[in-house]
Amino acid sequence: MEQRNAKFGFIADYYSEHYEELKAFVTKRVMHVEEAEDIVQNVFMRLLSSDKMITPITMPSLVYTVARNMVFDYWRHRRSVEEYEHYFAYAGSRGSVDGQSVYSAIEINELLERGMARLSDRQRDIYRLNIREGMQVREISERLHMNYKSVENRLGSARKEVRRYMQRMLA
Repeated sequence: MEQRNAKFGFIADYYSEHYEELKAFVTKRVMHVEEAEDIVQNVFMRLLSSDKMITPITMPSLVYTVARNMVFDYWRHRRSVEEYEHYFAYAGSRGSVDGQSVYSAIEINELLERGMARLSDRQRDIYRLNIREGMQVREISERLHMNYKSVENRLGSARKEVRRYMQRMLA
């Protein structure tokens, strides 16, 4: 417990001493002060939630590495947002995008549920554990007390069936 409190104190001290410096580093790369402040805050939140050992020697390089990675993530996100904005602007100018042509998350989820309803009970259970709960094949086989290969084969066939169904319904 003392080590954790010492770690938090060390990170808090580093934050208060180097906040402006790190904010300038990030601002230079993202060009928006508000976004830079959010990224800097997230850098230190990530360090506080990290279970890795952080020392005074590793702290500066770790902070800048995490900041650099978060800037990369920011730009990757911006690029995909701009691609979708461009797509909708282009398609909208051609008149091909209307309220009915864009599926909502609820509609996609309903289609997915209908596709899973077409599976056998065992396939549906395996597929649901994999998709909804994020379990791996090994974990599913242990939980359902089934052979690993059997779970793997049923999951593969369930994926193919749901994929075919979704392609038909979204076409």
